[in-house]
Amino acid sequence: MDNLFGFIFAGIALTGSPGPATLSIAAAGAAFGVRRSFGYMVGVITGVAMVMAITASGVIGLVLALPGAAPVIAVLASAYMIYLAYRIATAPPLAEHAGTGRPPGYFGGIFLALANPKAYAAMAALFSGFVLILENPLQDALTKGAILVVIITMVNLVWIHVGAALTRLFREPRSNRIVNIAFAVLLILSVVFAVAF
Repeated sequence: MDNLFGFIFAGIALTGSPGPATLSIAAAGAAFGVRRSFGYMVGVITGVAMVMAITASGVIGLVLALPGAAPVIAVLASAYMIYLAYRIATAPPLAEHAGTGRPPGYFGGIFLALANPKAYAAMAALFSGFVLILENPLQDALTKGAILVVIITMVNLVWIHVGAALTRLFREPRSNRIVNIAFAVLLILSVVFAVAF
């Protein structure tokens, strides 16, 4: 039972702390609203579930062992996150666009999660650092995955609503623009931090 509580606590801390996925979800909520960003959030959750499977199965180790693969993956991931930060920073204030402008979508969320270095580090720590079910590695991994999907869903719902709430607090277009730009800058900084450390 101690392992379960420790795993849940670590899962909340690692998946809920600011990083490329959580900040991009909050930024999408701020720039486009909860309803229009919901598909993106579901895509991020789907992508993180894929990261869990890739990490737990050891596939990521094989991919990164290929000569030249790691730098190519890092460049593609960074380019997408910079593009996403640009779209968030330049999104018109919610009051202005009322249905115009295209929010990031489901597949963009999957790509961001798959390109997020923090997700791989967090999943590797969670899957290797805790044993919930002794002597049954498959059931242990599936149980961890199910618990983490619930945690990640709850955490991401909080982040998307925080982003949208900030926009509602700053309805004036100039303040709204500052919120969008701040989230875009934080997204880029989180990527730099995740890659550097």
